[in-house]
Amino acid sequence: MTDQTQALQEQITAAYANKTACRIEGGNSKHFIGNPSAGEQVSTKNHTGIISYDASELVLTARSGTTLKEISAALAVNNQSLPFEPPAFSEHATIGGTIACNLSGPARAYSGAARDFVLGTRIINGKGEVLQFGGQVMKNVAGYDASRLMAGAYGTLGLLLEVSLKILPKAQTEITIKSQQSADAAINIINQLAGKYLPISASCYFDEHLYIRLNSSQQNCEAASQMICQQITAQPIESSAELWQQILEQQHVFFDTDQPVARISLPATSQHIAITGEQLIEWGGALRWLKTDQPIEQLRQTVQALGGHVSAYKNYPADTEYFQPLASGISILHKGLKNAFDPAGILNPGRLYKEL
Repeated sequence: MTDQTQALQEQITAAYANKTACRIEGGNSKHFIGNPSAGEQVSTKNHTGIISYDASELVLTARSGTTLKEISAALAVNNQSLPFEPPAFSEHATIGGTIACNLSGPARAYSGAARDFVLGTRIINGKGEVLQFGGQVMKNVAGYDASRLMAGAYGTLGLLLEVSLKILPKAQTEITIKSQQSADAAINIINQLAGKYLPISASCYFDEHLYIRLNSSQQNCEAASQMICQQITAQPIESSAELWQQILEQQHVFFDTDQPVARISLPATSQHIAITGEQLIEWGGALRWLKTDQPIEQLRQTVQALGGHVSAYKNYPADTEYFQPLASGISILHKGLKNAFDPAGILNPGRLYKEL
């Protein structure tokens, strides 16, 4: 457990004075997400430790270099967990990188995104100033919630020093049921079920099968499972935890490919996209992974017309813009935020959008 605040602040202050670009890294487990960013390495991997953990109040505060592995172990003692179910991709994955990338797992559509559980942050901005936002309760500020701006900013607005998070108890029981369906039928089924009071915590569709995870008390899970199995032709599976771990950490065979993989965000009720390529659908239809050789620009036009957007997730040429380019009005807002937090543009330049 070490506090590297002073050393990190001195490094960024010097970079600001010299207008030197900084490449912020923690465990470097998420280097493939977003555009590549050059610059002097600023590492948080030694800025570690759980600062406070109140199991009764369901709040944890940790330094950004603290690994997900350490946090999960501490929470497990009290049968608690991070409800947004973040993927790690490596045993070196840190809480700072997780929040900076706003990474959430299969539970995202039912429990909320990583940013929804951020109560407060402490950062170093692009001028080397230490700033604190939010606190350790859900309703603690009026006006702009700047702490949640850090979730999904990929380090372009500030280096995360500390993050305070809301945590929740783990469910008593987990059951996953499996049903053979067409893609359109699966999307309709999971959205209809989402409108009912059921303990659904994850859904996934691939290889013509819909998988639905239930988490609650044993009685609730069994009752919900029976009700769904009566409504559609389905049956429980034996390897529930193994399946969702593979989906969470992208160890599923779907992700083992040299083909380009696109990450598509769409309204959950959107019907199956008729595009050549293999798909894996999560989050009740809101997240769709696609293996395709179709040019990313064409794919983005198709998805944008449906109200969604596309990220060039994996195996695309290095010069591909990772995130879908912003509309001009939204781009102006992004540039304004970047200028306010990082006026010299030294923090992870280009990582989020190449022009920022």
